[in-house]
Amino acid sequence: MPSLALTWGWESQLLETGFLGIFLCPLWTLSPLPRGTPTSRIVLWGFRWLIFRIMLGAGLIKIRGDRCWRDLTCMDFHYETQPVPNPMAYFLHRSPWWFHHFETFSNHFLELVVPFFVFLGRRMCVLHGALQILFQVVLIISGNLSFLNWLTIVPSLACFDDATLGFLFPAGPGGLKDRVLKMQEEETREPQAPLTCGRMARRTANLALGVLITWLSIPVVVNLLSPQQVMNSSFNPLRIVNTYGAFGSITKERTEVILQGTASSNASSPDAEWEDYEFKCKPGNLRRRPCLISPYHYRLDWLMWFAAFQTYEHNEWIIHLAGKLLTNDAQALSLLAFNPFAGRAPPRWVRAEHYRYKFSRPGGRHAAEGKWWIRKRLGPYFPPLSLQDLKGYFRSREWPYPEPS
Repeated sequence: MPSLALTWGWESQLLETGFLGIFLCPLWTLSPLPRGTPTSRIVLWGFRWLIFRIMLGAGLIKIRGDRCWRDLTCMDFHYETQPVPNPMAYFLHRSPWWFHHFETFSNHFLELVVPFFVFLGRRMCVLHGALQILFQVVLIISGNLSFLNWLTIVPSLACFDDATLGFLFPAGPGGLKDRVLKMQEEETREPQAPLTCGRMARRTANLALGVLITWLSIPVVVNLLSPQQVMNSSFNPLRIVNTYGAFGSITKERTEVILQGTASSNASSPDAEWEDYEFKCKPGNLRRRPCLISPYHYRLDWLMWFAAFQTYEHNEWIIHLAGKLLTNDAQALSLLAFNPFAGRAPPRWVRAEHYRYKFSRPGGRHAAEGKWWIRKRLGPYFPPLSLQDLKGYFRSREWPYPEPS
């Protein structure tokens, strides 16, 4: 079952990438083409080591985790059950079984074999970078995995050298490529530049970085080799070198928590009209087309995806949200796409219903009715609640009691 460790892993990946990025900045000069301070090989290999761990960790946790990764059936479920599906996922979900098998096998190749290309010389390293970027682009097209795929592209860029990326820059007289070539020619003719204090400080900092990464990588490597591999964790308090792994297991059914409110004075009345709140991207309205938001991250939509796997007792924040909805709280409602009580008095009661969602079949009856989804009610997620019901709940947790606006 997915866990919040997935989100934690993305945040740690961002932190580690940003930390390495600090060492890309030239020291002791503001020149865009500083002499004597090229990007350190230690820093470049820090980024390559990062992308190696990201991809290999993800591949190993899959093989060691869900059986569907071993029998090549995980993609039969992934498109429908991923956190926030996009329109392409709707059609990819109905791909033939052999295509899903091919996708899963390709995923294993890219995560378990290709990462080792980085150690096999310049050409294989460049191939590694190209394949990983292509892989991330395909993932971006096929689903809303937030900023994860975009962030994973960043360390992959360290696999390319100047000769490979030269075509991206103007080659005319006075252009960037021309200036770099002249600088390199001058450096080959001139004697080696003296070792100044600035260059010595830079070398010392880079060497210290290399030693630090090597030392902190020891428990990470041990974890990668362990049959009890831990996913998305850190073995040091600063999270400078972490262990990664995404989607070690795949959810086989999509469940959703649908929040509803009613203005009826009696929540148990058969004629009480319950109206749905709509989130900005997560499935709700059956006729609403899946959204395309990557690399944006609707955090509340993601939390609702996690909450649907558990109960409200495991996710007390959803009761806090219900209290906010009972007062038409502006800040809470800004996180939603549709408030059925906009311009009116807030609801007297709020409840949550639990549903199983499935994609409709393209060309089928439900699709002809304009429905992207079909759903079946599983039961209540939490019962109808009023502000009075929540008073003791909020007080026991020392939450500010919501006041009607």
